[in-house]
Formats: sequence, structure tokens, C-alpha cells
Amino acid sequence: MISKNTEFDYCLSRTSQQSNLLESLDRETHLKTLSPQMQSGHYQGTLLRFISQMIRPDRVLEIGTFSGYASLCLAAGLTHQGKLHTIEVNDEMAWLIRKYVHLAGFDEKIVLHLGDAAEIIPYLDDIFDLAFLDAGKLDYLRHYELVLPKMRRGGFILADNVLWDGKVAGMDTKDDTSRALREFNAFVHNDPRVENILMPLRDGLMLIRKL
Repeated sequence: MISKNTEFDYCLSRTSQQSNLLESLDRETHLKTLSPQMQSGHYQGTLLRFISQMIRPDRVLEIGTFSGYASLCLAAGLTHQGKLHTIEVNDEMAWLIRKYVHLAGFDEKIVLHLGDAAEIIPYLDDIFDLAFLDAGKLDYLRHYELVLPKMRRGGFILADNVLWDGKVAGMDTKDDTSRALREFNAFVHNDPRVENILMPLRDGLMLIRKL
């Protein structure tokens, strides 16, 4: 039987290469941050880019910027006048985010907000076509409830890390994050305002469509 790692390696080897800019960002993230595994990375980033390019969103909201890898991927599908609002709680990441936003030529496309997403989201006036939840996992349900009213009908929300290294599906009851994500997954699945699909991609990715 082929292992999941072997299957993933094969899939990655048959996925289009990341751009030189994203490769540089990936390298600098690994060299200069304490938790580089938090970055979306090449495989998932390619999917995010494809989704954005298919939807062609006018407005995108990202919660949890980290180094900005996903931001650049999501911004690739924006309309000519489109904007991506991204929120990062750690202001020490701002220099790295802004550096690559500028190098990508997205200074007019990506708006960086530094601070607590729960405090920032209510003040955003836009209606969003696409949103990406990738901040603190204990806050997912709170962020979801704040974001959903700001989504257009038919808009999509992506939630990352919803399997949490297999602990969620394994029904781990000792880990607070696993319990919070299990609650989030169940809530969304039973929410009559949306439909959803949970995919075993990377660390689990949920795609949610507002009805």
C-alpha cells in the first residue's frame, strides 16, 4: 500500500512550480521566523490561487496573514479594481509582509491591518466574495460569525487547519485546539446559512459557501 506521504510527494511533483518570488518568500520565512510551518506553502498556495482566479473576487478578506504567502496567492485572482484586506495580530511580521507585497506589485491591492481580528472585522465596510480563516484556531467560530454577515450570497469562506494534525478526526479530547476545531466543524456543517465540504488537504481545509 502506498503511504499518504508518498501520494502527497507525487502530487506535489506534478503540481506547477511556485514563482521565484514565492520561493524567495518561502525561503526567507524559514530563515527568519520561528514557526515557518504556519505558512500556507506551495501546494496549498497554488490551490488558493486557483480558487481566487476561478472566482475573480472584487473583495477578499484574510484573517491571519503570517508572512503573506497566502495573501499573494489570493490576490492573484483579484479583479482589476479588487482589494484584499488581510489581518495579522503580530506586528513583528509587518516588515516581511510589506516587503513581499511591494515586490509582488500589490501595494494598491493588499491592505494590511495589524491587530485583533475580532476588533477590526466589524469596522470593515466591504462585502466580500472570498474569505480565508487562518488565525488563532480557538477563535475560528467567533471569526466565522463575524465574517459570514459580510459575505455576499454565494461567496466562499476557506478555513485552514481544521483537522489539526489528525487530532480532530481522532477525537482527541485533551487538546483545547482540537476540541475548538471539532466544535467549529460541527457548527458549520449544521449551519443552515451555508453548505460546506471538508477536504483532507495538508492539515485540513474547509470550503464553505454562503447560501
